[in-house]
Amino acid sequence: MTTATAPALPDVLLPGRLFIDGEWQDAESTETFEVINPALAEPCTEVAEADSADVDRAVRAARAAFESGPWPDMTPRNRGRLLWALAKRLEERKKEVALVETLNNGKPLFESGIDVNMTIETFEYYAGWTTKIEGATIPVSVPGQFAYTRHEPVGVVGAIVPWNFPLNLASWKVAPALAAGCTVVLKPASETPLTALLLADVAREVGVPDGVLNVVPGGGSTAGEALVKHPGVDKIAFTGSTAVGVRIAKTAADTVKRVSLELGGKSPNIVFADADLPAAVKGAIGGIFYGKGEVCAAGSRLFVESSAHDQVVDGVAAGTAKLTVGDPLEKSTRIGAIVSEKQMETVLGYIERGKEEGATVVAGGGRADIEPGYFVEPTVFDGVTNDMTIAQEEIFGPVLATITFDDVDEAIEQANASPYGLAAAVWTSDVKKAHYVAHRLKAGTVWINTYNLYDAANPFGGYKQSGYGRDLGKYALEQYTETKSVWVNLR
Repeated sequence: MTTATAPALPDVLLPGRLFIDGEWQDAESTETFEVINPALAEPCTEVAEADSADVDRAVRAARAAFESGPWPDMTPRNRGRLLWALAKRLEERKKEVALVETLNNGKPLFESGIDVNMTIETFEYYAGWTTKIEGATIPVSVPGQFAYTRHEPVGVVGAIVPWNFPLNLASWKVAPALAAGCTVVLKPASETPLTALLLADVAREVGVPDGVLNVVPGGGSTAGEALVKHPGVDKIAFTGSTAVGVRIAKTAADTVKRVSLELGGKSPNIVFADADLPAAVKGAIGGIFYGKGEVCAAGSRLFVESSAHDQVVDGVAAGTAKLTVGDPLEKSTRIGAIVSEKQMETVLGYIERGKEEGATVVAGGGRADIEPGYFVEPTVFDGVTNDMTIAQEEIFGPVLATITFDDVDEAIEQANASPYGLAAAVWTSDVKKAHYVAHRLKAGTVWINTYNLYDAANPFGGYKQSGYGRDLGKYALEQYTETKSVWVNLR
């Protein structure tokens, strides 16, 4: 089986360049890097490679835009109108943007469309918040004094985002930061920089002032580290692996930056015997295989009550076998290409480790027979114990580990026996049990009788080594504002 030839990219990406201070620019070093189409295992374009000098230019541009010019004087209402215009322009370019996301990431085109829709919704949502970031009057106990608070933009934000949802996760940082009045330097993953550059193009089209949004593609150890270290950056917003998040937190401490981290996950998906089992089977399949399993909140550990084991596992295995792996541009495709050859080898290595440690493959189990490209069969393991590598480490691929349990408290104990705490799900017809389990799970999001639902108004983030701080909703605005207390002597 082979994949088809890819359509051409938009001219603005041929080649892609840095976007700094409202202009497309080459890197000072003139270095570039190839961007790979993972479905074809071949380059689709080149992009300028930012290093510390380019990051410095971007941060200086962002600082200048924050301190002077039209941005700090813009009324909240007009900031909101600008964010709304950005959302509307993204909607007008939706097909183009979704196509580029698929060509760059390898996910099926319908999934890229979902991602772009949520990106649009995120900008629309925060457009409405610009006029609602309010302080309060405080009834202090000191006679003759009037006290109040202001919520002011934190300043220059360094946003570092991963390759699994390149545009959508960028919007989770950029939209609330701009709504609060901050300026942004966005560092997309080097594997998937293209839709971040299209976001810059859209911002330019709708009149976002120069320097307010800057995009600097490059390596994590070069551009990313330079952004975290830069004394002109006030806050880092990061989504990515826990290991990188730890390094960012340590490095940011040297300049006492504010940091929010949305990190890895090994999310438990718990199915009780009294659940609607066909719905739970469908939810388990979508919970792990949506996005090729390259989802931080993927339901990669499926806990099944013993008495329902055979029905659930047989159903998941049968449903998995029906998923079409292949060309992400085909409507029938449900599992696209893994984002890179390196990530494909990582996923295949975990599959082999699962076999070696005694788990049983009941679906998939290897590389898909598709040339060229980086394709892995959606894989389901049964007979997994919670201490196995595939049950403890984040694979970030289409691999499901199935574990059995006998009672409610055992399910909770095993689910929480992980360094991660990003998301979880509970499937049961017992309302009391559903809430009991949801309250005891150590996770930032708990779905009940569903999986993988998100909304721009609902906060998202993790417990434990899944990070701290929240994206989305009103809670995200706390990451991009400073609270100032003002005292006035009235006597």
